Amino acid sequence: MSTQKETQQRAGTVEENALRLETEKAEQIIDALNTDLADAYVLYHQLHKHHWNVEGAEFLDVHVFLQEVYEDVEDAADELAERLQALGGVPHASMTTLAENATVEPEDEDVYDIRTSLSNDLEMMGDIIESYRQHVELAEGLGDHATAQMLREQLETIEGHTHHVEHYLEDDTLVRESATK
Repeated sequence: MSTQKETQQRAGTVEENALRLETEKAEQIIDALNTDLADAYVLYHQLHKHHWNVEGAEFLDVHVFLQEVYEDVEDAADELAERLQALGGVPHASMTTLAENATVEPEDEDVYDIRTSLSNDLEMMGDIIESYRQHVELAEGLGDHATAQMLREQLETIEGHTHHVEHYLEDDTLVRESATK
């Protein structure tokens, strides 16, 4: 445990930044990025839960896919946190703060069939996509083109994963029903 007693920057504060984005503009973007960060961690944990609990004939494909998605979400969260710190902010870091600031609602602790789980993921990903689109516009409107570009790239990734989840939820399958029903 650290013996350091001096706080370098209090959570919720915004300092001047070397990127020369006005503090007032940076505050708005930092708030948006902290929301995206909180939402990312809720999605990350839900995807990880589904990765652990997936069963059935398509187990391996879905298991591997979900790992790819939650790893991309974790990378995006790291990028969000680093960007908002570069803008002079403090990234949300505690589980309590992340949960309080998330705009998406995680499913409960129960384990569901993979179709229900993926449907829940699809809903959450759609909500996050809508939020990202708003935050891209916010960053562009405030002249922070680098943040807007970062969010666009993350948006493209989550839209791709969302499209794949949608395909997993289609009725078509190669798995045949058992003849012994």
